[in-house]
Amino acid sequence: MADDALTQMQTLIGALPYLKRYDDQIVVVKYGGHAMGEEHAADRFGRDIALLEQVGVNPVVVHGGGPQINAMLSRLGVKSTFVQGLRVTDAQMVEVVEMVLAGTVNKQLASAITRAGCMAVGISGKDGGLVRARKATRTMKDPGSNIEQVLDLGLVGEPESVDTRVLELLIHADIVPVIAPVGVGADGQTYNINADTVSGAIAGALRAERMLMLTDVAGVMDANKNFIPEMTVAEARAGIAAGWIAGGMIPKVETCIHAVEQGVKGAVILDGRLPHAVLRELLTDGGAGTLIRP
Repeated sequence: MADDALTQMQTLIGALPYLKRYDDQIVVVKYGGHAMGEEHAADRFGRDIALLEQVGVNPVVVHGGGPQINAMLSRLGVKSTFVQGLRVTDAQMVEVVEMVLAGTVNKQLASAITRAGCMAVGISGKDGGLVRARKATRTMKDPGSNIEQVLDLGLVGEPESVDTRVLELLIHADIVPVIAPVGVGADGQTYNINADTVSGAIAGALRAERMLMLTDVAGVMDANKNFIPEMTVAEARAGIAAGWIAGGMIPKVETCIHAVEQGVKGAVILDGRLPHAVLRELLTDGGAGTLIRP
């Protein structure tokens, strides 16, 4: 028992400098669908977020929910098509996406944080005009003619602007905002938006101290598959150009770059399946993921 108490005290003492650094600072946490895992993982994440708020940090949570959407579409007998990692979304599917993200997943996560002793409120990008969206466009070259073609992704959007007023009200009231990545167009149309993209846009608009992207990989690897603990925006761009940052890691790194260029002090890609990943990243010397900074 004495050894346990000593370990706990040493842990708290080691965290003190970081608690001072993040006191009253905004930290945006993107909680990915694959990082959510089972119910106990969501409860553990809820406790970690509640702890941050209780020690003076201002966490803002943006969540995904791809696996949960897949499960619901499967139950309904609806097939999904993906283009460049984005789910092609028609009018019927966007209703399902909104129901799952802004309904089930959003409220479960807000409830997990509230149960841990910190008030959390689940909202979507549509609430209070938080995320104004526009239709996303992607292009690809036809392999036969080599002519670039515009791809129609349906009701897939990307953030056009972020109105932070509703978030600021919640933060000032010591309430953790939990945000579903659904936005609304100028004409009132609902758009399905990639959660990483929404996280970067919100972190940039809030000028957050940190943006943490919880996913299912440890972070960024170099050309020799070695883990990179920290890199600058210039180094990240060079990695994409050289090709050793590739595949699904490219949009994550690009989101981090964009957030940092919008004023975020640092953006981190880390494995959300790691127990207490958020606390390890913010409150320990070594961190837990790849930090991208100016």
